[in-house]
Amino acid sequence: MGLFDQIAGQALGALGGSGGGAPQGQLFSLITSLVTQHGGLEGLLKQFAAKGLGDHAASWVSTGKNLPINGEQLTQVFGAEKVQQLAQQAGLPAGAVSAGLADLLPKVVDHLTPQGNIGAQDGIQAGLQKLMQGGLGGLLGR
Repeated sequence: MGLFDQIAGQALGALGGSGGGAPQGQLFSLITSLVTQHGGLEGLLKQFAAKGLGDHAASWVSTGKNLPINGEQLTQVFGAEKVQQLAQQAGLPAGAVSAGLADLLPKVVDHLTPQGNIGAQDGIQAGLQKLMQGGLGGLLGR
């Protein structure tokens, strides 16, 4: 089990693990999985650039306003097959996963890059740990 998986599991527990907090916790777990699969936050954001949404991803890192994305755009970036795989992993409908990730991913990236740059991988790990230890509730509007 990798560090991102451990952090995601702890965050899931902090959000209640099941019941009302489950979707956000599951989505956070999927985000950490995507970060890991793409070789870190920088690799994940390069995926958006490769699919024509680089300006959106760059806005999440910058200190300015975040450009929103929708579930359809998120599916464009990762592909319908990957979104379906993530949905099965989370036990949620694909539409709910794509819409939820489209809502949560910009917030998480923005939170992990407060100075407007990606920084070192251990900085990202520290940011995920901070989210897990209480900041995620505020990030989600709780």
